[in-house]
Amino acid sequence: MAFLKVAGRTLSYEWVGEERGQPALVFLHEGLGSIRQWRDFPARVAAATGARALVYDRYGYGQSDVLQEPRRTVQFMHQEGLESLPALLSALEIQEPILVGHSDGASIALIHAGAGHEVRGVVAMAPHVFIEPICLSSIAKASQTFESTDLPQRLGRYHRDARKTFYGWADVWLDPQFKGWDIRDDYLPKVSCPVLAIQGHDDEYGTMAQLDEIARRVAGRCELLKLEQCGHSPFRDQPEQTLQAISVFVKELQ
Repeated sequence: MAFLKVAGRTLSYEWVGEERGQPALVFLHEGLGSIRQWRDFPARVAAATGARALVYDRYGYGQSDVLQEPRRTVQFMHQEGLESLPALLSALEIQEPILVGHSDGASIALIHAGAGHEVRGVVAMAPHVFIEPICLSSIAKASQTFESTDLPQRLGRYHRDARKTFYGWADVWLDPQFKGWDIRDDYLPKVSCPVLAIQGHDDEYGTMAQLDEIARRVAGRCELLKLEQCGHSPFRDQPEQTLQAISVFVKELQ
């Protein structure tokens, strides 16, 4: 694991796979994710495609700097896609990456691409492009779970400060102002690169309306993969189907 300073914050990152002249894959984790919570999935994608993969902990996650602010703003995903991610890619001299995002990370990837940054393609797993009641109710339940189970200890295996990580995510999602968060009009129509959007039918944080809106609005080619017996984490719940779809998608872009 290595560290670098990005926008005044120290972030942890790792490279997976060998440099072979292919576009780099950049993995963007979910709202409670980290490098380690991807497990071996980035390595499997790198091996299947021959592309080098970057995995990193965003600010407030994993082994990166602990969140210092009392709370994040409702524009935190915009800040990541428009400020932090460009700074990270510049610092590591990554040009025209293929972004592989999960949940919040998928939204950040779409914002980044929709803002006009050079992106070869976007894989969006369980993305959020607008707020649905099912998502907010599931996050409210997660808050109860955090206070009544061993979830803090389990998250503590991956994050330097599990409580700050959890509430840095949950509090902003449950902010009443967040109900109006929506990237469908401002960013999706400007996503011109190819997109592969993946979601499970049993996703407790969103419905297939998220994928359908992406397919309807993005400017570039869009493929949808809707998985049976799959919740919010396709790469964990249906790893083989997810790996196959991403591998085919990436190879077409190389």
